[in-house]
Amino acid sequence: MRAEYDFTDSKPNPYAKRLRRPVTMRIDVEAIDYFKEEAARTGIPYQNLINLYLVQCAEEKKILAFA
Repeated sequence: MRAEYDFTDSKPNPYAKRLRRPVTMRIDVEAIDYFKEEAARTGIPYQNLINLYLVQCAEEKKILAFA
């Protein structure tokens, strides 16, 4: 290793804002089945689809409607 490094031309990490944190959740079987079917249809892993949906809800500031 070098004693010192020059970072004057370095760029910020573009992915630093998109960090992910593992969580444990209890999700209805029907919801998991739905996302697994979508995963099979689209070729995107179901966990990624759930994340995409949750991010979309947050960006659109969706309000829950309780029936």
